[in-house]
Amino acid sequence: MSRLFMFEKPLGMRDTLPELYEKKHRVRTLMEDAIKQWGYQFIDTPTLEYYETVGTASAILDSELFKLLDKDGHTLVLRPDMTSPIARVAASRLLENDLPLRLAYAGNVYRAQQREGGRPAEFEQIGVEYINDDTVSSDGEVIALLVSSLKKAGLSQFQVSVGHIGFAQELFKQILGTNGRANALRRFLYEKNFVGYREQVNSYSLSSIDKKRLLQLLELRGGEEVIGKALDIVEDGYGKESLIQLKELWDVISDYGLKDYVKFDFTIVSHMSYYSGILFEAYAGNVGFPIGNGGRYGLIEKFGKKASATGFAVRLDKLLEAMGSLEVTNTVECIFFSQERRKEAFQLAETMKGEGKQTVLQDINGVKNLDAFTKKFANTTFLIGGA
Repeated sequence: MSRLFMFEKPLGMRDTLPELYEKKHRVRTLMEDAIKQWGYQFIDTPTLEYYETVGTASAILDSELFKLLDKDGHTLVLRPDMTSPIARVAASRLLENDLPLRLAYAGNVYRAQQREGGRPAEFEQIGVEYINDDTVSSDGEVIALLVSSLKKAGLSQFQVSVGHIGFAQELFKQILGTNGRANALRRFLYEKNFVGYREQVNSYSLSSIDKKRLLQLLELRGGEEVIGKALDIVEDGYGKESLIQLKELWDVISDYGLKDYVKFDFTIVSHMSYYSGILFEAYAGNVGFPIGNGGRYGLIEKFGKKASATGFAVRLDKLLEAMGSLEVTNTVECIFFSQERRKEAFQLAETMKGEGKQTVLQDINGVKNLDAFTKKFANTTFLIGGA
């Protein structure tokens, strides 16, 4: 083994040490329990998928895919998201009766990173997919479930920002016409670079009225009142249809009693090309990126089934970052034993395990630094020497 790579990991990969693992396990379990309470069923999909199916359907940039060849020469990818594999499963095996599906998942996804990016290439997502129901009620349910699961995980301060993919699209289409100029503005919105957005708008040869309409988009954030403001800057078309959906969504969120957690933000766009309607992002604490996001999408049609869906995914690492210092109670007990009392120690350990206690058995002769070792445990028992 080359000494250069003895302790190195591939770019973007990280080790999860015991303390962090326990924190992730605790939060994941709490979220899974919350999601199950809403009637969602967990499934799992392969880590490896065919490039021609999941790889091309995922909307993740080709440069961010981990690719490899199987023994027959087929190109495979490490799954870059969970939505695409679940869409494949739903279309091939679960939509035969044309009924709504409520599915959930918790798994790792993989996206290759540039060396200067500093972001993880492997991270865990937990989320849901509500498939084959195109009502706004289903969008509201998914947002309400996101709020509920974050609260159950222990996150107290957060906000879900909601927008609609159709509003900015229609506004840009009405004013700019060409995709090139619209894509430039969408990129600024996606990067949250509002200074760049303003400069780009002012550089276009447009009427003062149209420039004002484009700049007013940045002000459309808040509660139900922003829907009325949005009506003033968009003409008839898909833009107004999106506002009707958002008004209905607000009524659904109100009925759930969650208005304090939800705000509108019409600047939200996505780099995922399959989003087709309401979309949202969850923010918390001092984390500069969304801890979770989701929305309405039409991805399942790529797998041959006509079905709309909505869902969310939460980045577990970002959620833990938002939660800050999370105390994990150490309840592990240790029994130190000598050879003379080994059998007694084994019997005591079995009794303690039967009582549900986490128990370590440790031969006293195998510990070089006894004081340091005992600090790792909540309680210690010494069975040393003669009975």
